Amino acid sequence: MSRLRITEIFYSLQGESSTIGKPTLFVRLTGCPLRCVWCDTEYAFTGGEYWEMNDLVAKIESYNPQHICVTGGEPLAQKKPCEELMSILCDKGYSVSIETSGAIDVSSVDKRVTKVMDLKAPDSGEMSKNLYSNIEHLDNKDEVKFVVMSRKDYDWSKMQMDRYQLTKKTNVIVSPCFGEINERELAEWIIEDNLPVRFQLQMHKILWDDAAGH
Repeated sequence: MSRLRITEIFYSLQGESSTIGKPTLFVRLTGCPLRCVWCDTEYAFTGGEYWEMNDLVAKIESYNPQHICVTGGEPLAQKKPCEELMSILCDKGYSVSIETSGAIDVSSVDKRVTKVMDLKAPDSGEMSKNLYSNIEHLDNKDEVKFVVMSRKDYDWSKMQMDRYQLTKKTNVIVSPCFGEINERELAEWIIEDNLPVRFQLQMHKILWDDAAGH
């Protein structure tokens, strides 16, 4: 029987992505191969508790969730059991999304799952980890997110949108790095360039002064 190492399971409002504001059950898996300078979930890098798959699914069902978000860390660091969990949940009729760094192949993720995938900009310190072939496996229900710390990050993000025709293929979110860039200035850059993207603040950090989680 498959097992997953879990940092936490909690019910809250989704603080970002296209389901922002929606009551969501978060299943946070332990472990991540990246070390982005702006990471707000370093506590999920280590520790956690192993759950048998049947027990984990029963725990998830006990919340009667409207939506389930599998997150991390990097959930696909536990690739096979993570993908198994999401397929089981989809088979049960749940709406499921995964938040992934984009550094691990997503081609075998169940097509019913909404992929919310980062592309790491230069100031993240992990740009070299981007697996651009993942873009081929995104569709119009999925999302690419750019976390922007600087004008350099913003300009780089625009280049990737153009190079990979991202806004024609999938949904694109541009989010200011919390506490590192003037949010209004970033919003004005997007307006000035008339970018077909969604500008997004992290709602949970506004509502609950929450440095982590959702």
